[in-house]
Amino acid sequence: MTDTQPVARRRPHLPALDGLRGVAVVAVLLFHTGRLPGGFLGVDLFFALSGYLITGLLLREVEARGGISLPAFWGRRLRRLQPALAVVLVVVTAVVWSAGAPDLVRTTLSDGPWVQLNVVNWHLLADSAGYWDRFGASRVFEHLWSIAVEEQFYLVWPVLVLVVARGVEAERRVMVTALAGSVLSVALMVALFDPADPSRVYTGTDTRAFSLLLGAVVVTEPVRAMLARTSRAVAGRLSVAVVAALGVLWSLADGANSPWLFTGGLFAHSLLAAVLIGLCVHNGRSAVARVLSWRPVRWLGGVSYSLYLWHWPVCVLLSPAMTGLRGWWWTALVFAVSTGLAALSKYLVEDPIRFRVRWVTGRRGGWAFGALMAGLAVLWLGLPAPAPVTVDLTGL
Repeated sequence: MTDTQPVARRRPHLPALDGLRGVAVVAVLLFHTGRLPGGFLGVDLFFALSGYLITGLLLREVEARGGISLPAFWGRRLRRLQPALAVVLVVVTAVVWSAGAPDLVRTTLSDGPWVQLNVVNWHLLADSAGYWDRFGASRVFEHLWSIAVEEQFYLVWPVLVLVVARGVEAERRVMVTALAGSVLSVALMVALFDPADPSRVYTGTDTRAFSLLLGAVVVTEPVRAMLARTSRAVAGRLSVAVVAALGVLWSLADGANSPWLFTGGLFAHSLLAAVLIGLCVHNGRSAVARVLSWRPVRWLGGVSYSLYLWHWPVCVLLSPAMTGLRGWWWTALVFAVSTGLAALSKYLVEDPIRFRVRWVTGRRGGWAFGALMAGLAVLWLGLPAPAPVTVDLTGL
């Protein structure tokens, strides 16, 4: 896992974008605890943010170096995402195997290797695990389909940027590529949409790429130049209008019961999210940006990755049936436990590995990553799964 110190200019810290992460993760948590039916759209906000931030990083590296060091980029992504994910995989699997119902143990051991390989979205689809089927057997890792989509994007998109971002008007070519990919992706979603079960188009990488690519479009120089020509007063009013439009979508969306989402609604939402990101960057002093920069919301944004990783296993393992809690009391418990675990992950695992531990870079980092992957493989192979239930039909 090679690495070099990036020489590209650093992006100024943007507090409002941290706040957007915080809003997104809270929305998803409220969705999974039954408090906000449209809260799953927070995932699309995450996607647009990721497309914006990652593409901006890549373009700055192209500007500074004339190219992209793919091994260094992938090494940084692995150090950012893999340690916290590995901790969740190990801890949750151990708890489920020790105290979970047999069905839950089987799905956990079945899904875990695919989470490790960052292709769990395709595994769930192959296993006919409908994302919107809330009455099936619980799976503690099913929410990680979105992490798999992002990881697959991180694998492919830098290569495309490296190819097209050459010579003059490099950013314009990146913008056109991202726009074309967005159109193709939403066209696939519309073409493959199955009203009976939209899981394929909702969790498939090809049909969700537009959310990430629209974020990538907004960070390119042509769009930044267009925003620069917009007065800050107008940008501020536009931000309020976009937030209102997003609020309407979040209030109307109801998953598989809203077929309009899969025939253009998700694309419209992602476009609005990307525009909001661009407006917040352009006018960091607007009313919307100031609200998003509120310290508690920013802090939640800082732990949003780990909070997302932990919240669904907490929902499953501390279910209302297990705790006896209902309604907002259960939501508060899930929020408190998930936030506590996310904070521990950030301060004890993520930050030390990202900023202070030197041996995770270079050749030693590669060996450490290989050892981690091998250790997780041993976990999946070493834990015995309960035998499937058999029904004796001979006496019927």
